[in-house]
Amino acid sequence: MKKNPDPIRRRLLGTIVAAPLLWPAAGAAQQTRPATRAIPSSGETIPLVGLGSWITFNVGRDHAARDASTEVMRNFFLHGGQLIDSSPMYGSAQEVIGYGLNKLGRPANLFSADKVWISGGTKGPAQIEQSRRLWGVPRFDLLQVHNLLSWEEHLPTLFAMKAAGRLRYVGITTSHGRRHGELEKIMNSQPLDFVQLTYNLHDREAEQRLLPLARERGIAVIVNRPFQQGALLDRLMRHRLPAWAAEIDCTSWAQFALKFATSHPAVTCAIPATTRVDHVVENMRAATGRLPDAAMRARMAAHVERL
Repeated sequence: MKKNPDPIRRRLLGTIVAAPLLWPAAGAAQQTRPATRAIPSSGETIPLVGLGSWITFNVGRDHAARDASTEVMRNFFLHGGQLIDSSPMYGSAQEVIGYGLNKLGRPANLFSADKVWISGGTKGPAQIEQSRRLWGVPRFDLLQVHNLLSWEEHLPTLFAMKAAGRLRYVGITTSHGRRHGELEKIMNSQPLDFVQLTYNLHDREAEQRLLPLARERGIAVIVNRPFQQGALLDRLMRHRLPAWAAEIDCTSWAQFALKFATSHPAVTCAIPATTRVDHVVENMRAATGRLPDAAMRARMAAHVERL
């Protein structure tokens, strides 16, 4: 049984603790809107911080846990969030997302990102259709080949769906810093809209070739594991947040880590996952205020390396 990392997160900080917020009524004051970045292939903009669902939304039929996930989604949308990412690999996460979207009245600003994850290209369409039904969406905004599995067979299916108007964007993913060489070859040879990869203050290999290549090829980048599934924050919280973090409007290590990841000019969006409303609010606030420039990014990385 996998350990849920979220209770580890920021247990020493408590800088932002928010009760579940109500869905805003018409005319209600709006929250500060998050900064956005353009998807290179279309120019459409999406917020710098999205929402992942690995482990955190895999709650099965537990009604209380499903309602808690819905509150996370409610506050994600309330604070300007759009992109939610999932996969058939994530247990009940897709069904839980569909449950939450239905309770929330199908928010119009949702950017739905899912994956195909099955050996053999002929099985891909049926899995995609099952994922779509679980989400309850008419079509996905983005479909990605999960961890490069059978990518030679699945990418033609996704490109055909896009050409037929049944999909808006096509991508491919990897995680944990694996198979970067193969991903680089695919990025060079295929007309991808998105790639998804691991990038954070500790795992920075993508800076060497993949992120520059994404900029060169006009490919949007989704960052997974921005907190190393909680392990990075667990280490950082043993230390005091530097006072100069206020220069980029950071009040917590979580915002420090997210601002580092999302301020790279090649990165379009980061997708931290959480089970808690206060954490999703804190994450979304990382997409507001000042972002680090190149000099500040170097200072941030050097500081973390010394800890």
